[in-house]
Amino acid sequence: MDQADCTLDNAGWAGAAPRLSVLIPFHRHDPSALIGRLDAAMAPVEIVALDDGSDDPALAAATSAAVGELATPARLVRLARNRGRAAGRNRLAAEARGRWLLFLDADMLPDAPDFLWRWLEVAERQSPAVAFGGFSLAQAPRGRAYAVHRALALKSDCLSAQARRRTPEKYVFSSNLLIRRDVFEAEPFDPAFVGWGWEDVEWGIRVSRRWPIEHVDNPATHLGLGSAAEVAAKFEQSGANFARVVAAHRDVVRAWPSYRAARAITRAPLRRLWRPLLKGAALAPAAPAQLRAFALRLYRAALYAEYV
Repeated sequence: MDQADCTLDNAGWAGAAPRLSVLIPFHRHDPSALIGRLDAAMAPVEIVALDDGSDDPALAAATSAAVGELATPARLVRLARNRGRAAGRNRLAAEARGRWLLFLDADMLPDAPDFLWRWLEVAERQSPAVAFGGFSLAQAPRGRAYAVHRALALKSDCLSAQARRRTPEKYVFSSNLLIRRDVFEAEPFDPAFVGWGWEDVEWGIRVSRRWPIEHVDNPATHLGLGSAAEVAAKFEQSGANFARVVAAHRDVVRAWPSYRAARAITRAPLRRLWRPLLKGAALAPAAPAQLRAFALRLYRAALYAEYV
């Protein structure tokens, strides 16, 4: 641990023996609403939150106060510098004491009051190596500013367990992911992934070669919808990470629609000239949200065409 990193434990942390560790990474986002909701469940768990180098004194004060007030055993780790999504999650697992690790993103909220109890039942009755609970937009903000991201998520991500089971390794997102400790110790996230995206999907493919991946319906809402411009910016940051997944797991990825679309675009003439037109259509405020979402998916495929 870097000398400037620091750790804060609340009164319940010492001596606790949790069955499940809830692990919450965040970067410049206040997780207080999530940890407060989890605390209200009164479940036999611990909460470990990690500030991945936010460098925000006000946020540090707010999260320290929130953790200190929890009845649930809790630890807050503050990193002096940003380590990235994969390395941050590995650090969270190292701090955890439960046999089960439940990764939850800071911009999630459980959809059911018994969310944690459902996960405990899954863990103890089924003992899965890995299980993904799914996510929804049930509590997410509405409005025109978020309409494109909402349309994208509803089509591609907010799927039932039955739908996700058709390609179980593809739908492994660290936003609501249960992992047995021995599995994670054998296969941690790859810290070579930096920036946004794909580190959890790559992990899911890698783990699926050794253990089955289960899917259950125990969703949490993704509150962090963004504008079309913000989503496009994330896609632009994710190309190198997508390339890492393709290089390591082409045998799996080549069956996915996103890969096939990118491959098809490699054969299109002048693709770099018309790629900005796709982005322009996605950002056009007067166009219907579904059309803009379709243009944004094509824009992502055009970006990924450089890596396939």
